[in-house]
This record gives sequence, structure tokens and C-alpha cells, in this order.
Amino acid sequence: MAGLTTGGPNVDVSLLYDINGLARHAPAAVDRTIALVGEYGLPLAMVLLVLWCWRGARKQDGPAAIEAFTALVWAPLAAGIALLVNVPLREFVARPRPFRQHEGLEVLVSGKGGDFSFVSDHATLTMALAVGIFIANRRLGLIGIGLALVQGFCRVYMGVHYPTDVIGGLALGTAVVLLLAPLAMALLAPVVRAVAGSARVGWIVRAKGHGVPRPLDLPHAQTPPGGHPRENDLAA
Repeated sequence: MAGLTTGGPNVDVSLLYDINGLARHAPAAVDRTIALVGEYGLPLAMVLLVLWCWRGARKQDGPAAIEAFTALVWAPLAAGIALLVNVPLREFVARPRPFRQHEGLEVLVSGKGGDFSFVSDHATLTMALAVGIFIANRRLGLIGIGLALVQGFCRVYMGVHYPTDVIGGLALGTAVVLLLAPLAMALLAPVVRAVAGSARVGWIVRAKGHGVPRPLDLPHAQTPPGGHPRENDLAA
């Protein structure tokens, strides 16, 4: 096959043909389903997972609610930053789509020939959201990471990315979230705390009956039965 004989064995291209070759033997309905899921379904599922995690975060009390909601605010912001970083990265690497260089691939979506392949936007987006969710809720975050891995598999199955395009996207999304998280969380937490304490929009952060922590009241001077404060109370 084209590409396999240039420069010796190429694991990246071999995996591309192995994974994409599954589409050749699968029923057409399966291919259409995977194409739909890989193009739109999994990104939508990640958005729904963020909303589900937000629903649970609102029911927490005190600092846990603030921290979880801050992480959920950071997740889409980090995903957007990662996609912006990928714009010059794609132009710099300038790797053509695999079906433009290798013959015999089953391409399940159209309109992908005019841009470059490395790194995968879909893998970057889904992994950035997944890692952001993981900071807020580990159980849901692991589900999100699993969906991001499935997203990467679908992109190779669809014939629009090399495996290394996907690995690069997963790494980029993870790196942006984790490397910038300390600064981002520090900047976002006061804003989230202010929103949580608002009577008008506090419902965004906390559910009804789940308040934010308040400063402890100072103890009042106790008055003895005689009606006069004790001397040590007055001194205090």
C-alpha cells in the first residue's frame, strides 16, 4: 500500500490502515453511525457530561462546591485555548490528511481535504473537557477520558487522522488544562465565590438549601445572673 514502503516500516501508517480497514468490512449503517458519533456525537456527549457534573457540583457545600464549579468553568476555557494553540501548530507542521497521501482508505466524511491533519481538533477538545471534568469530579472525569479515547479511535476509523494526530491532540488538551490550571483556578475562584454569594445568581453555583461558608460570628459577652457583665468580659 502507498506509504508503507517509503522510509521502512511506519507504525503510524500501519495502524491507520488496520483501524480504518475495519470500515471496509463493517456494514454501511455502522460506518454512518461511527461517522456521526465521531464528528458530532462525542463532542455533544462531553458538553452534556459537563452539565451533568455541574448539576452534582451545585449540591455540594462550602469550598468543595466552589472548587468543583471553578474547575467546570475552566474546562471549556481551557478547551478553547487548546484549540487556539492548535491553529498555528497545524500550520507549522502542515501535515496533509492521510487520504491525500495514502491510497485505499475509507473516508467516511467529506470536506476534510482542505486543512491539515496534525493535531486532531476533536481529540484536543474532548480531552481538554475530560481533564477539566476530572479536576471537578474524578468519577465523571474518568468517563470523559474514556469518551475522549473513543473519539480518537473514531477519527482514525473515519480515515481523517493518523493515530499520532490523535495522540498529539490528547496530549495538547491535557497539557493546556493541567499546566494552566493553578493560575486559572486562582483567578476564577474569587469570581465564582462572588457569584455563589449573590442572592440573584447564586443558584448557578449552589442549589437551594446548599449555602456558601460564612465567617464565624464572634462570641458575645455573657452576662451572669446578677445582670452585670463579668470583669473579664469588659476587659475583652
